[in-house]
Amino acid sequence: MPNDFNQQIIEEFRARAGEVGGPFEGARLILLTTTGARSGERHTTPVAYYAGGDGDVLVIASAAGAPKHPDWFHNLVAHPQVTVESGVFTYEATAEVLEGAARDDAFARAVEADPGWADYQAGTSRVIPVVVLHQLPSDGPPNVSASSMGQYVQLIHDAFRRELALIRKEVGNAGPTLGAQLRINCLTFCQGLHNHHTGEDIAMFPFLADSHPDLAPVLDRLREEHERIAELTAELKQVIGAGPAGLADTADPAHPAHPADSQRVREEVERLTTALEAHLTYEEEQLIPVLDLPTGSVH
Repeated sequence: MPNDFNQQIIEEFRARAGEVGGPFEGARLILLTTTGARSGERHTTPVAYYAGGDGDVLVIASAAGAPKHPDWFHNLVAHPQVTVESGVFTYEATAEVLEGAARDDAFARAVEADPGWADYQAGTSRVIPVVVLHQLPSDGPPNVSASSMGQYVQLIHDAFRRELALIRKEVGNAGPTLGAQLRINCLTFCQGLHNHHTGEDIAMFPFLADSHPDLAPVLDRLREEHERIAELTAELKQVIGAGPAGLADTADPAHPAHPADSQRVREEVERLTTALEAHLTYEEEQLIPVLDLPTGSVH
């Protein structure tokens, strides 16, 4: 793509916390920053991604079916450490180019989710690479694109809303059984939601309870809602075929033993959506004003 087109997407992505319009509206998009294979300079490119499970991200070096690999692919082959921006978090990752059956399986899942990838492959003689980005562990707090704790909560909530809207749309368009990539998307969403609520239960809620005792009834309600949402995600995972613990229960999440019935998944996703939206809205109304109080203020 022309650099000026990419730059417009990059600027909008950063200004709107990962949300963009135009041809990429409603798409899963990240900003991938690589180190130039020859120049050593840093280059940022918007790329589509898929969930890979276990927090990994999959990107496809299609270059829209061009005869040559995109520059960002050559860069990460030469320098595998990359920077990923999700719209909320910025983190370092290491890039692994998938080979053989692992590449073929990942590409097949992408084609199942979007047949356009097959058109790109048919239009070129090269084998389009699939790259997995493994997030590197960090000793410090996450690098968050937020100026306050209240804004951080809002950004996280909006990211969950966008992802759930995508999943609802994909499940709605699915055939009688759930595709492998959509199954992974659902499980990844459930795990991310579990991690977020666990973090609130063990860190943010105790902090607020100590600093604002009058919030006790609100926090009690939010904890109860966390438990209810956990029940709904467990039911969704059971329908998908992952078992109560999620992705870890299946040796190969791309090839479930019993394909999920998309109608049942759709019903469970709608139940989760209703409960989660009510929960997020209540939490925002009750907690964001408190989280954004100046330090030392009394609520």
